Amino acid sequence: MREFAQLLIAGLSTGAIYASLALALVLIYQSTEVVNFAQGEMAMFSTFIAWELIDKGMPFWAAFALTLALAFFGGVTIERVIIRPVEKASVLTIVIVTVGLLLIFNNLAGGIWGFQLKTFPSPFPSGTWQVSGVVISQQSVGVFGVALLVMALLAVFFRFTALGLAMRATAMNREPAELMGIHTTWMLALGWGLAAVVGATAGVLVAPIVFLDPNMMQGLLLFAFAGATLGGFESPGGAVLGGLLVGVAQAMIGNYVSFIGTDLSLTVAMAIIVLVLVFKPTGLFGQAAARRV
Repeated sequence: MREFAQLLIAGLSTGAIYASLALALVLIYQSTEVVNFAQGEMAMFSTFIAWELIDKGMPFWAAFALTLALAFFGGVTIERVIIRPVEKASVLTIVIVTVGLLLIFNNLAGGIWGFQLKTFPSPFPSGTWQVSGVVISQQSVGVFGVALLVMALLAVFFRFTALGLAMRATAMNREPAELMGIHTTWMLALGWGLAAVVGATAGVLVAPIVFLDPNMMQGLLLFAFAGATLGGFESPGGAVLGGLLVGVAQAMIGNYVSFIGTDLSLTVAMAIIVLVLVFKPTGLFGQAAARRV
């Protein structure tokens, strides 16, 4: 029982990061119906910017806030300059564009900062607590808390603010939203900006754990895709829960299924994606679109 509780806590801590990235994927998908394959690399590039600011002597939280502001501006700019011209193109064209962005950000980060592993400072203590024999990392609690805070703030924003409601209306049905006087083009750009902020938060939280390098987010993005697929790309709350479930599943299966362990953990994510797409393509909380024949 103690081992199970230990794995559950570890899984929830990791799952909070997957949930953040899954939420970023869903925010963009709901706004533009685009699956952004470059989401992880955008988060990685933002994390390098935070590292550079901290390395130059800026306090951690000040660097974090400035990084989020830059990430938001970058997300809006990408939508306006790169995504907007191809938004009416085929799905394959948009996929190729986002994959191209992935490669651009990856190589740009490598060219600027190199491909060597870098240590990223953590704002949280490195100590542990013991509760009924279960060891709880203070850093894991901090990561989990910040991730949940960001997701809670987004929930409040979308539910109780005029701008958030306008973005939800645009995501649900763009044409009626335009008839109501909502500037839907800017709502789509704001969706990309918010997704970039959430992704940057995930990158900064995970960098002290996995070390910083241009490829740090590629495996994490796959787990985030698994979480978004499991919860449903139509449901932000479902994506968050899906990310948490994927984190717990990774911890449990890696420990109790001996032939998988940690070496084949990505197999767990791929299996989740395949199984959900085969048996419930809309995810646990997504709804199939009704079509009139």
